[in-house]
Amino acid sequence: MTDESPRPEHGATEQDVQREVTELEGKSATAARIFDLRRIIGGLFVLYGVIVTITGITDSQAAIDKAEGVNINLWTGIGMLILGVFFLAWLKLRPTPPPLPAEEAGDEEPVH
Repeated sequence: MTDESPRPEHGATEQDVQREVTELEGKSATAARIFDLRRIIGGLFVLYGVIVTITGITDSQAAIDKAEGVNINLWTGIGMLILGVFFLAWLKLRPTPPPLPAEEAGDEEPVH
């Protein structure tokens, strides 16, 4: 019979290997939270929403008349702000769950 358990190389103990795996899993979960698309999309919509809202507030009457009497920059900026805040609130209320280890995720090989 062969022993299928992984053998540590270069004199590392099983505890060292487990500690390193745990550290890498923690870094992976942190990276997943940082690059969550809801954070990026929400942040961009809030940023552009602020810019367009300020533009709408400072629009001249000629620019408003050009849009048939609607202050389109103001309304678009407010809509972008609302959408951006929605994405950021969604991120806060439903954070990304940490990834499951391979054994718990059901990715293990079948036993023969």
